[in-house]
Amino acid sequence: MAGAEILLVRHGATAWSTSGRHTGRTDIPLDEAGQAAAAGLRERMPASPALVLVSPRSRATETCRLAGLGDVAEIDADLSEWDYGDYEGLTTPEIRANRPGWNLWRDGCPNGESAADVGARADQVVRRLAAVQGVAIVFAHGHLLRVLGARWVGLPPEAGAVLALDPATVSALGWEREQPVIRRWNA
Repeated sequence: MAGAEILLVRHGATAWSTSGRHTGRTDIPLDEAGQAAAAGLRERMPASPALVLVSPRSRATETCRLAGLGDVAEIDADLSEWDYGDYEGLTTPEIRANRPGWNLWRDGCPNGESAADVGARADQVVRRLAAVQGVAIVFAHGHLLRVLGARWVGLPPEAGAVLALDPATVSALGWEREQPVIRRWNA
């Protein structure tokens, strides 16, 4: 436990992430800048991780491949991005035009997921990661990784709202004695 480190890697940029569109189930590829940023992650990845997990979405699997770990990665459906339901592909201002004051973390998405739903999936991943000896690396999505960070330290899923996360960044979770901690965020 005390020696484990978990690296969280958000996928590189896509046309939709750059424009602020909620991208859950839609399989949008990395754009040119996203590909370059993902390839730039290679030098930041440890040589022999104990476990590499990746979302099934191509933007995450491509980031993992470009970072040099595609051959050892295991797809985990629990790492899929928040299901935005009826709000898939919409920006927050577009959603608020019809639903003033809407907040993803508080209100969730009609015909999609709530923060609690995403938190339940994140909890499955946390249990898996807590058992790893050595370095584990997770390639996934902005909102899902924010929930995962919150759940790692025992906060409710909604606390992910305060953990901003940019594309192609690396964050680190770990332990201080027996206490799960966030060691680095959005680097």
